[in-house]
Amino acid sequence: MIPFRDTYRDIPLYSPARKPCRVDLSDNTNLFGAPPSADRVLREEGLQHLARYPASYAPELKRAVAAYAGVAVENVTTGCGSDDVIDCALRAFLEPGDVVAFPDPTFVMVPLFARLSALRPVPVPLKEDLSLDVDGLLATGAKLIYVCTPNNPTGTVAARAALERLVDRAPGVVLIDQAYVEFSRGGDFMDLARTRPNVLVTRTMSKAFGLAGLRVGWAVGAPALVAEVEKARGPYKHTALGEAVAVSALAEDVAWMEACAAEAVENRERLRGGLKVLGLEPLPSEANFLLVPVPEARRVGEAMRERNVNVRVFEGLAGVGDALRIGCGPWPLMATALKALKEAL
Repeated sequence: MIPFRDTYRDIPLYSPARKPCRVDLSDNTNLFGAPPSADRVLREEGLQHLARYPASYAPELKRAVAAYAGVAVENVTTGCGSDDVIDCALRAFLEPGDVVAFPDPTFVMVPLFARLSALRPVPVPLKEDLSLDVDGLLATGAKLIYVCTPNNPTGTVAARAALERLVDRAPGVVLIDQAYVEFSRGGDFMDLARTRPNVLVTRTMSKAFGLAGLRVGWAVGAPALVAEVEKARGPYKHTALGEAVAVSALAEDVAWMEACAAEAVENRERLRGGLKVLGLEPLPSEANFLLVPVPEARRVGEAMRERNVNVRVFEGLAGVGDALRIGCGPWPLMATALKALKEAL
């Protein structure tokens, strides 16, 4: 008999309901497309990289991230998307059986990553106003506390005072996931990664920078934290092409990224108005999506897919209930989604 791990038997694959749709608003990526410099890099450097391994531990990408984030190279680690950096951090800082605490609801991969590493995921419900329950998180005694801000799927941000209190009192590492920070007015906690010894802040090139298909993420923290994550990640987490395009985007395409993010935010609020006309009440959001409580969300989501629009369906979210998460981008896509939702309700 093959000795499969007992702890893996009831772990599902990550597979949200979807089918190919003309309008896909389900994954919160940059719906305006890839950054301008990507085309040049792929044309000029594409084939020459394919037959060789990339440089170990992404030195050029680390230098580009360090310049962008205003830190030393020793403060930077990278990975195959920020979710990979999160996974590596769990392995780096925790032993099997240790507790990982996180607000609930939040990024669905965190408890999954915890279980895959034989850790104990402990969700702590957000407060009624969707703010962090700092005392509840601290009461778990977790050696690693994960906070996503702006939070996925709610879109809400952590208050600075609450997050600083959490960092000050946490018994171990506080991992702050800022995959959506480019869409947020304030709420950037990179300064904590620069100044606190127990904070790791993760970012991604998959959202505002439009490089989801290349799978590039990064994190900033104290050199001692970064060194441990580097051990967990291994030498080759990026393709050479992925690293080259990410480097060019960080160096050349920040203004483009900021313009896309600003338009996504503008259209997010325009979408909010359209949803309210339909009698719906989207949650406050500082990300490039809206979470919309909708009764029978699964049925409504399926009806929208039949109309060639894909959104993310959530059922029974803590403190929210059934809901649809709608990614925001160019307005014609938002208008199509509103029309499909109106017909599906």
